[in-house]
Amino acid sequence: MTGNQTGNENEQAPTPKHKRDLARRKVVVAGAGAVAAVAVGGAVVATASAGTNNNANKSTNKKGATPLGSTSESAGEECYKLTSETTEGPYYIDADKLRRDITEDKEGIPLVLRLKVIDSETCKPIRNAAVDVWQCDALGLYSGYESASMGGGAFPTGDPSGTPSGTPSEFPGGGSGGIHQEPTSDTRYLRGTSKTDRKGFVTFQTIFPGWYQGRCVHVHVKVHVNGKWTEAGYEGGTTCHTGQFYFEEEAVLASAELDPYSTSTTQRTTLDEDTIYDGAGTQGGLLKLKYKKADIAKGVIGSITVGVDPDAENTGLDLSLLTGGSQTATPSAS
Repeated sequence: MTGNQTGNENEQAPTPKHKRDLARRKVVVAGAGAVAAVAVGGAVVATASAGTNNNANKSTNKKGATPLGSTSESAGEECYKLTSETTEGPYYIDADKLRRDITEDKEGIPLVLRLKVIDSETCKPIRNAAVDVWQCDALGLYSGYESASMGGGAFPTGDPSGTPSGTPSEFPGGGSGGIHQEPTSDTRYLRGTSKTDRKGFVTFQTIFPGWYQGRCVHVHVKVHVNGKWTEAGYEGGTTCHTGQFYFEEEAVLASAELDPYSTSTTQRTTLDEDTIYDGAGTQGGLLKLKYKKADIAKGVIGSITVGVDPDAENTGLDLSLLTGGSQTATPSAS
């Protein structure tokens, strides 16, 4: 990973498929102030929301996630099957800064993402993994790709460049789905990479995301393993997980009442309407949220345990992974 490239949501198709993820990756280390520990409104709970059940393989939580049993790390914490893989989306930049605070100067409801990465087979935490997160701002814009949208998250107009390929998007207005687009600006807000600790935890400080045409509110994530941490950052390794985190409708509706979210003119897609979210609850990337119901403006804590296969390679470039591979791969906004 390098820190001098720009980040956008429109990505060009890589050739060959895994070249970008297997290539030497570096992360530019931010200043010491950027890696300060973050907390919002008290302690963070990073455990799955379903309760322990001796018949775990037969039980499911209300969103369909199936626990495998309690881990040895702490009582009551569940070990879930592999967290759902999804499309990478067009706006990933393999050049994010090594930092926990990715907010920069963006306005919005404070959000702390408290993540735990575990081996889904052994339930043991994965330490020293590199975790990338990236998201849009309160009005649906991604850093590095502002020119790809107009105020409020609308899609660009005009004739597309290059030779079109594949099946047209199912979303009105377009979107290039998993087809990577090169960034068009040097901005890097709401993007960052950090390292899991010995217990598999990593924390990011950001803002509650907004929305854009065709997608529900979400945050993108990648987990890289087997690389090397150096003074320059993180190099090499493989990408074992590419996914997205989602937000319950109650919290999204509350955020939409506040500025700058309330100024968006883009029609919102709900969680149930989204074609990327597979409806599997925690296993599908649904965050456990903690906030004051009457005052979400004070901040939100989103926590989740991410189950990965450290021996696998999941770059998110294979769109057949959507909804568990049960549907034909077609480009879609992401």
